[in-house]
Amino acid sequence: MSKQIKHALNNVISTQKLIFRQNLKDIFFLAIGVTMASIGLKGFLLPNKFLDGGAMGVSLLLEIITRFDLSLLIVIVNLPFILIGAKQISIPFAVKSALAIFTLAVLVHFIQIPSVTNDKLLISVFGGFFLGAGIGFAMRGGAVIDGTEVLAITVSRKSSLSIGDFIALFNVFLFIAAMALINVETAMYSMLTYLSASKTVDFIINGIEGYIGVMIVSDKSDEIRHMITYNLGRGVTSFKADKGFGSRGEFEDGGKILFCVVTRLEVTKIILEIEKIDQRAFVVQHTISDTKGGMIKKRPMH
Repeated sequence: MSKQIKHALNNVISTQKLIFRQNLKDIFFLAIGVTMASIGLKGFLLPNKFLDGGAMGVSLLLEIITRFDLSLLIVIVNLPFILIGAKQISIPFAVKSALAIFTLAVLVHFIQIPSVTNDKLLISVFGGFFLGAGIGFAMRGGAVIDGTEVLAITVSRKSSLSIGDFIALFNVFLFIAAMALINVETAMYSMLTYLSASKTVDFIINGIEGYIGVMIVSDKSDEIRHMITYNLGRGVTSFKADKGFGSRGEFEDGGKILFCVVTRLEVTKIILEIEKIDQRAFVVQHTISDTKGGMIKKRPMH
């Protein structure tokens, strides 16, 4: 066997192993997500007639009004979003979402969970927590069990509304409907449920740590790069920059722009170290949801 064929075969095997590991990870996240969402629905929200936002909130509202089985309503309400997802995102995404939603519907129909508490505040907060955790883990698994964001992506591509704007408007109308069709108190507790769920989704997707991208423009970029790499143990990328005009006038020679990623807790330290070298350095910070590879997850700052 020639080296080229052997190399190509190894690449194929490596790729297949990578896909297999990713699929296992997706199944693991989806299983956790569906389980936690079913606990939130059957243990907290459904027995107390509380709602959430999004497609799940629509399903819960229809269950209260029509007395239809919630498991059927979850499938019916989310079916259009799955079809949109197949067209707008991908077929594998739609297939995984369909399987996750069907599994959730089965669990909601068959499992029985005793009531944990009668306190309405605890019901709304922890119901939102479990449902939000379920939605978040499903998203980590590459699928959705609440299709509102799929619709939001489609609307944002065809209008001036952002994804966040559409979801906010969608939920405003949903809670207004809840006030009119049920009562104001239930709608208010449902808003708490939605806030709890949305914050939990953010936590599951973005994590507790959070990352910050730091861009540095300085005449002393070489010294700063050395400090970040060797003193702080972080990776840094250097970009060649065109000259510009700022508070110090126009540069004759093109300088360098440095870029690195640190955790939110480390930003203060790196800014301090930059100021020790160049107090006039221009530093830009922006949030990053996650990272892969590099040094950021390997070695902490000292």
